[in-house]
Amino acid sequence: MQYTLTSASVHRLATDLLLTHLALVDYGRCCPARTLLTVVFAACARLTSMFAAAVGLRRAPSAETLRKALLANLPELPLLERRCNRVLHASLPRLQRRRQRLALDLTLLPYHGQPYQDADELYRGQVKSGTTHFHAYATAYLIQRGQRVTVALSYVRQGEDLAEVLRRLLRTARQASVCPRLLLLDRGFYAVSVLRYLQAARQPFLMPVPLRGRTADHPKGPGGTRVFASWKHSGFSQYRLTGPAGRSATVGICVHCRNRRGRRGKHGRERLVYAYWGWRPPAPGPVSALYRQRFGIETSYRQMNQARARTCTRNPAVRLFLVAVALVLRNVWVWLHWEVLSAKRRGGRLLRLEVLSLKALLQMLLQVASECFGFTEQAPTERPIPERLGT
Repeated sequence: MQYTLTSASVHRLATDLLLTHLALVDYGRCCPARTLLTVVFAACARLTSMFAAAVGLRRAPSAETLRKALLANLPELPLLERRCNRVLHASLPRLQRRRQRLALDLTLLPYHGQPYQDADELYRGQVKSGTTHFHAYATAYLIQRGQRVTVALSYVRQGEDLAEVLRRLLRTARQASVCPRLLLLDRGFYAVSVLRYLQAARQPFLMPVPLRGRTADHPKGPGGTRVFASWKHSGFSQYRLTGPAGRSATVGICVHCRNRRGRRGKHGRERLVYAYWGWRPPAPGPVSALYRQRFGIETSYRQMNQARARTCTRNPAVRLFLVAVALVLRNVWVWLHWEVLSAKRRGGRLLRLEVLSLKALLQMLLQVASECFGFTEQAPTERPIPERLGT
């Protein structure tokens, strides 16, 4: 027997999740909460703003009504963050009971405007897309059965201790019954406060080491972590990292040396330097292969941007809401592939990602919006239509 997954069922699943756990309410009779989410999904599918999505839908409420309805449903940032994490937990597939590998990362969305209320709303970083100001979000991804699902989301402010951000992510992940066996961290978490917190919590981790210190062509030779980048052969060592106020942390160092062999148009010797603690790696090669599992997060970020509605607002709550919606839609996509679209086979389920891509899921949501409101086929003008355009 074969079953059919329809656009209406996908739209109902995503809408019910967001309505239930975000506590969205109707904004009068003109803009119910389901109507608001339908327009938001259309903006996500078209990679445009809610204003443009509302203008493109003929019978949808006005853009100003939708804006007021969204602002009326958004609480303060801490409460909104907790609600967004509840939606993420509800959209997870059934998790394995054994302890998992958890990947944590910091994603920066470029921002070219002024802060909304506080200056610390904008995170400072290296130049990207012509700016050094960003809205920063820390995320935790669970890696199991070849899938990557988002289990925690946190808004990051400028000057906030990354150890506190990490503690918040791990606490949120535990609320989803996720007990990490090993943390795969981004190099942005390489700080004394983070290392000391993980060691005090007895949490094993693995992360790349930023290369700092004197370069190899310095008269005194390389210094700092650049010493490991001058190794000729793979191996293990230890390094003591010193931070502010004399606080320090000691971690294990793994150096994996390999030939580039034309990767990314480069040749010669390459050194990959990692910091680890709480476990004993078998060899440098497997350590590098293990950390490569975290690279799938970059694909998750690309898919998140494929489902994130655009906005020019300065309100960080609106931006957090749109990021959460994109992550929820991706979790729904993963859930559908595991619970509905997977094929039965001996030894486990067979995922068939070619049956439904993320873009196809977004098009299904856009189809529901077009059936409800219809597309705008005309544009008002103040000048007569030229004869070459017809009437």
